[in-house]
Amino acid sequence: MRHQKKGRKLGVNPSHRKAMLRNLAANLIEHKRIKTTDSRAKELRTFIEPLITKAIKGDLNSIRQIAKKLPRKDVVHELVHGIAPTYSERNGGYTRIIKLGFRDNDRASVSLIEFVEFESAEALEGAEKSD
Repeated sequence: MRHQKKGRKLGVNPSHRKAMLRNLAANLIEHKRIKTTDSRAKELRTFIEPLITKAIKGDLNSIRQIAKKLPRKDVVHELVHGIAPTYSERNGGYTRIIKLGFRDNDRASVSLIEFVEFESAEALEGAEKSD
């Protein structure tokens, strides 16, 4: 029985699941939005939102805890110095999941997970550069 068990199995063993979530989180930080299945997007949200909260804090201990969860130093740097300052006034809800429909080959439900309010900041920067 799965009474009071949190998280999704995602059809893989625990080490593969951990590696997959680390890589999904790194790709989300790097590209600001990714397309994946609904269940992976929902599980990724529970993985990355506490990391963003720690990154907002920004002290050395928080950075070390983030580095334990993410695979590359450049991704940790981008999270702490690029993404976290955008959300310093926000108390949670840093990501948004948009359902896109179903994949053609296996009919898996696909979603887009992205950072909230981040594309508006990029759009403003793009508009300033074009002026």
